[in-house]
Amino acid sequence: MAQVVGKPFPAMEAETVEDKKVKLPDDVKGKYTLLGLAYSKKAEDELNSWFSPVFEKFVRKNTGSLFDGMGYDVNVYFVPMFTGVNAAATGTAKKKALKNIDPQVLPNILFYKGELKQYKEALDFEKKDTPYFFVLDEEGKIIYATSGKFSTKKLDEVENVIE
Repeated sequence: MAQVVGKPFPAMEAETVEDKKVKLPDDVKGKYTLLGLAYSKKAEDELNSWFSPVFEKFVRKNTGSLFDGMGYDVNVYFVPMFTGVNAAATGTAKKKALKNIDPQVLPNILFYKGELKQYKEALDFEKKDTPYFFVLDEEGKIIYATSGKFSTKKLDEVENVIE
């Protein structure tokens, strides 16, 4: 994964649950961005293990606590990728997300439907059942990459590159 660090994130068009198009990395330039990508059911389950901790640390706003205003100004997106025969399931997945996912988290989920090959090559996806995470700088360049299930160590590493 280290070989992708320093490269620009490849252009990808994804959609929110409300079908709003988001172009990565163009639409997120100007801020650091954490992206989590998964292209299989098993990988998606591991991707979900990141939701709560990442949301708590980087997304949640105004809790009325002492630390308000100490938050991070970063984009965070989790991107389930629907490719090949699974592309047809995108609509169903969006409906499921609407029903099962915390409405506060929904704007941070993007659905990608299309080819996998270019991303597999550009982002060095080796294992189908593993989610991949990338931190992009303000220009859309990858400055950190990791993969797999959530761990505090990985979250700390993400936090260190964003700070």
